[in-house]
Amino acid sequence: MIVGVDIGTSLTKAVVFDEDGTSVASACTPSEVHHFAGGWVEQDLDQVVATVVTVVREVAARLPGPVTALALTGQGDGMWLRDESGAAVRPAISWLDGRANSLLARWQAEGVTREVFRRTGSGMFPGCAAAIMSYLDTHEPEVLDRAVVAGYCVDAVLQRLTGEIAVDVSDASLPFLDPVTRRYDEAAIEACGLGHRRALFAEPAPAKSVFRLDARGAALLGLPVGLPVTAGPFDLPASAIGAGVREAGDGILTAGTTLACQVLTADTTFDAEGEPAGMFLCTPDEAEYLRAMPAMVGTAGIDWVCALLGIEVAEIDPLLASSEPGARGARALPFLSVSGERAPFVDAGARAQFAGISLETGRADLVRALCESIAYAARHCFEAAGLSGRLYACGGGVRSPEWIRIFADVLGRPIVIPSDPGVGARGAVLTAAAALGTPFDRERWAANSRVVEFRPENVTAYERGYADYQASLSAARGLWRL
Repeated sequence: MIVGVDIGTSLTKAVVFDEDGTSVASACTPSEVHHFAGGWVEQDLDQVVATVVTVVREVAARLPGPVTALALTGQGDGMWLRDESGAAVRPAISWLDGRANSLLARWQAEGVTREVFRRTGSGMFPGCAAAIMSYLDTHEPEVLDRAVVAGYCVDAVLQRLTGEIAVDVSDASLPFLDPVTRRYDEAAIEACGLGHRRALFAEPAPAKSVFRLDARGAALLGLPVGLPVTAGPFDLPASAIGAGVREAGDGILTAGTTLACQVLTADTTFDAEGEPAGMFLCTPDEAEYLRAMPAMVGTAGIDWVCALLGIEVAEIDPLLASSEPGARGARALPFLSVSGERAPFVDAGARAQFAGISLETGRADLVRALCESIAYAARHCFEAAGLSGRLYACGGGVRSPEWIRIFADVLGRPIVIPSDPGVGARGAVLTAAAALGTPFDRERWAANSRVVEFRPENVTAYERGYADYQASLSAARGLWRL
């Protein structure tokens, strides 16, 4: 009866699984995401904690027995500043935020991002902790002065429930952690001019750390004081664990708000002179890492095109089916985020475009061009991350049969999709079970899945399409301006 809680950017979900890894009870509720002028994106910690309380209480009320543990995962990056009691000292700044766009561009020009990447294997983008903290250090220093910890969503909720200040090693990975030592690289912090704020970074918790509900957390959730709680890994590595990624070279595609492409590796070496982008994420297994390329493109772009064309998300599949591969000549670059792109390259000025449009272009072609461009972005990310084994997929986007076939065709490989969509919560539960010594059969948990095969007859067309995508991207990168 371990309750897995996935605290996403826009939705919080609680799930309980049976011994076969099938969900037997679940609940979800939306979180509020506030968008402001200038690309600012913020969330209210109290409201996010309230979503956790809602879903945990709802699930616990439906279980035939007592809850034995709570396993937390959720969104990463951004900055969730708190005081010693866990109260927010300002609204949380989301990973989607773009207020540090100009700062990031300056760091790129001055070689700061290159230096940090050389030391940690992780790139930086406007919504990462380093850029946000530096921005606040200049514009809101009094906020940092009041804070005791500059952490992330999962550890902010953990502090409310247990009173403990800690951070999972996966969250701490970007951008200052040395993945080999699992300790902060002090020179990387100094390179960003943040040495005087070093005390705000909580030390990473040891692997298999277990915390306990305190009186405040127990009262919030209606659960016993002392109930075991685990916190992490955050949603990207949790999804990899939950989907069944276990062999070096295997990867997972998360088609959600962000398009996260990850590949499991035991190799800690990386091309220090390569493009300073992506993340080198530590996992609960100290001998394994995830090379992550979490692009800013994803289902948010689909929501945008639906709003623009006045259609419902349910209409996407019929529209995709009514346009052919190549979208009758319509092409797109999918960079719709106000904070640009963060993988497999970083450019805060990255912007979307459509091309090849004529009077004969219809709504279906525009939708297909955008969906194909996101699939091309996934291929670009996986090439950078080193995918060589099986590919798994999860996220809201995989619920579209037509779109997941486009991904398979563009990538030229079959895609394994777990039957239960709550893979982030599942990964958190598996991590908690390992930490608590609770036995489980990993093979049985991974067995419930289906395979989407690629269509060989479409591969040649998409090879040409991907070449066109790369050419358009190269040309556009020389024109983007903040």
